[in-house]
Amino acid sequence: MEYASRLAGFALCLAAGSAAAQPTPETQALRREVEALRADYEARIRALEERLKKAEAAVAAPAAAAPASAPPAVAAAPASPAAAGSGLQTSLILTGQYQRTSRDPAGYRIRGFQLPPDAEVGPGPRGFSLGESELTLSANIDPSFRGVATVAFAPEDGVSVEEAFFETTSLGRGFTLKGGRFLSGIGYLNSQHRHVWDFADAPLAYRAMLGGQVNDDGVQLTWLAPTDRFLELRAEAGRGRSFPGGDSSGNGAGRFSLAAHTGGDIGESHSWRAGLSFLRARAADQGLAAVDTAGNDIVNAFTGNTRVWIADAVWRWAPEGNATRRNFKLQAEYLHSTRDGELTADTTGVASTDRYRAVQSGGYLQGVYQFMPRWRFGLRTEWLRPGSPFLGANAGLVATDEGRPRKNSLMLEHNPSEFSRIRLQLARDQSRPGPVDWQWLLQYQMSLGAHGAHGF
Repeated sequence: MEYASRLAGFALCLAAGSAAAQPTPETQALRREVEALRADYEARIRALEERLKKAEAAVAAPAAAAPASAPPAVAAAPASPAAAGSGLQTSLILTGQYQRTSRDPAGYRIRGFQLPPDAEVGPGPRGFSLGESELTLSANIDPSFRGVATVAFAPEDGVSVEEAFFETTSLGRGFTLKGGRFLSGIGYLNSQHRHVWDFADAPLAYRAMLGGQVNDDGVQLTWLAPTDRFLELRAEAGRGRSFPGGDSSGNGAGRFSLAAHTGGDIGESHSWRAGLSFLRARAADQGLAAVDTAGNDIVNAFTGNTRVWIADAVWRWAPEGNATRRNFKLQAEYLHSTRDGELTADTTGVASTDRYRAVQSGGYLQGVYQFMPRWRFGLRTEWLRPGSPFLGANAGLVATDEGRPRKNSLMLEHNPSEFSRIRLQLARDQSRPGPVDWQWLLQYQMSLGAHGAHGF
């Protein structure tokens, strides 16, 4: 390219002097220099062409000498890790705790909210226990797909598949398709594994209106906008196998959800993200634990639809973008749920069926401050509004609790390294009828093996 530029420059000079009738010694000298440069340039081109021919001949020779039974050249080419399916990453999160409560966790329920009898929404067992440990396997399958599987080990020796999905890596135009079982992308906390949470337990609003955390079998399509400001849209269709869905066993999807998130930076020290999500789930004869007007435990059955809106917002501060020494995170979510359908009250007794409608809401606000390297503390306040459900003819069979559930938590955390965490949490829980439940929790979390980066 250098020679071509010089040739063009000399050509311009010659054109400028073409108006002269007789060539001057200067123009003759320039012409001789142009000819010399052209000859040198052409010689270099010929030399490069000869080198290219020799390289191509050297590559072709082994292939020509190979026996007829040899595999095709494309199969013999070196495979990248993504194409070969190698690069398997394995990580194990170990969790354990000691808990002391002033009230027996066995009788826990959230007043004003009917939940499945097997819903794990309480504070957990007293004394020493294992928490939920997670084993995750992930790898690129080929240039088009990657796969992830997370198996959860429950404290009671149970094993469940928390996630098992494939995800595209080269769909293009900002689109990503995911299929299998996965944590839904609604809200802020829902798509995160529990060991990523800043507090040891899910907020009351998640437990009362989402059953703790929504993970479902289905498909998810995500679009990341090609803009300077972060903008992400998600759409999901799932089986609706768990609360607030009820696994209606139909051929179609039992759950649909949409989510939109946007965010960005404010200067060097501040960043933010905000979003709005919508979930619609269908249930058929979904068992719900409740209490009758005499105070006896009963089981109701709900058939109908649930719609949940979630608004979430996160703001982070780190001096000049360096979060290693000090940083602060403010986080909030608000949930609004509407359940509409039919309720069969006391399925093992009277079994009375009538219209049911419940409009309920709740949320939380929390702040976590890292005041020095490896040390953080946080505060979280939570609230629920059970509302006054419409029970129709079942108004005299199902009790409605008075008051609004509330809970406040204080957390102190030490991280000896990025692979270990020790957390002390104190909570004042007023989510169930009766006196305040004081909850003390000492928890450890240990990460073994390579683990993927966490989101914002």
